[in-house]
Amino acid sequence: MANIKPSLAKGTRDFSPREMEKRNYIFNTLRTVFKKFGYNEIQTPSFENLSTLTGKYGEEGDKLIFKILNSGEYLAKTPAELLNVKSSNKLIPHISEKALRYDLTVPFARYVVMHQHEIVLPFKRFQIQPVWRADRPQRGRYREFYQCDVDVVGSPSLLNEAEFVLVYQEALKALGLKDFTIKINNRKILSGIAEVIGKPELMVDMTVAIDKLDKIGLDGVNKELLGRGFTEADVEVLKPIILLGGSNIDKLASLKQVLAASAIGLQGVSEVEDVFRYLRDFGAASLLDREVEVDITLARGLNYYTGCIFEVKTNEVSMGSIGGGGRYDDLTGMFGLKDLTGVGISFGADRIYDVLEELNLFPASSSTSTQVLIVNFGEEAYSHTLPLLYQLRETNIAAELYPTAAKLKKQMGYADGKQIPYVLLVGEEEIASGMYSLKDMTSGEQQKVSLEQLIAFLS
Repeated sequence: MANIKPSLAKGTRDFSPREMEKRNYIFNTLRTVFKKFGYNEIQTPSFENLSTLTGKYGEEGDKLIFKILNSGEYLAKTPAELLNVKSSNKLIPHISEKALRYDLTVPFARYVVMHQHEIVLPFKRFQIQPVWRADRPQRGRYREFYQCDVDVVGSPSLLNEAEFVLVYQEALKALGLKDFTIKINNRKILSGIAEVIGKPELMVDMTVAIDKLDKIGLDGVNKELLGRGFTEADVEVLKPIILLGGSNIDKLASLKQVLAASAIGLQGVSEVEDVFRYLRDFGAASLLDREVEVDITLARGLNYYTGCIFEVKTNEVSMGSIGGGGRYDDLTGMFGLKDLTGVGISFGADRIYDVLEELNLFPASSSTSTQVLIVNFGEEAYSHTLPLLYQLRETNIAAELYPTAAKLKKQMGYADGKQIPYVLLVGEEEIASGMYSLKDMTSGEQQKVSLEQLIAFLS
């Protein structure tokens, strides 16, 4: 059998122990903030029934769902005529019943419906798990990546939206980011714009197109709009709206004029104003001048959003969005539970990782786990070093004993390679005196310490 050169599937990554320490730093920081705001953690399976996921993300989103082939001879029960047609869309219902989750929101909606008699409303949950998308891999975009979601269902209050702005601000600052933008829009505003230009039936097509402004530019957006059923006159009407400038107050005032004939559009403007009012009441008015920005081109290409929508970008590194979310008024209705409103946001952990790495924002403590390595001088010392190792761990000090009595240079090299900050020498002299030799691997300095001094020092 020929040797196969190992390789990674495109759009995936391995993470070393050092990298996992950094990833866990992100997850633990976010968990701390989420819990501070009253959210509890749940988990859902990595794959769902395909019927649970399809139809929730729009036409383009559905194409990016990773389908799982049925087990066994899945082609045996497939109609022969479909095999001859060679149409994957027609074949899928016959060969695939499951799919990897595309996001955490739809599985969460499914969870709420299935556990509706167990949860207390409003139900506030957070979830930190991987998701999969059959997207084209590129910098900052992966096919397997982690999402860190915070959602609340069962509460129509716009206080939730205001708090999510505060969650973003606190979490990103806790991670060391200083310059970021929290963009906000409202799907009702977008519905109003489509209504004003006389194309309400093309609202989804309009949002899909203008959501790509950052990627394809205004000319690209206009071209896509024309290809989706809009006229040159429609495009001319949309152009000044898409390029709306000024302060947040200026933008909202302009929108009130543009949407004067659209009740739903004006409702969207009013909801954004309410969120801003709550932020001022929170004492966070300064956010509205610095971090928060009304962006009419923000559309969030997911069909289930119905109200305020968010997107977060860092201004310190060239990177796509590192977070996003919004209000979904009846997502659970797709699973039979009507009129249960919800709103949530997500943090893109993988992109945040890349940002922190580029900006060198990971703390030194997140790159190491073991605090001290005990040098192995042979089995004759085990009666002393093993109880010592046990005592250190009992006092929550991460410690390890080198597994064999290798040369001292090799054991020191192991400590260097793992970036272990301290090495403890416990030889015959140290055992007899009860004073251990503790070496600082950064400075090279060495000192004599008792067990009590060692524990106090490392703690």
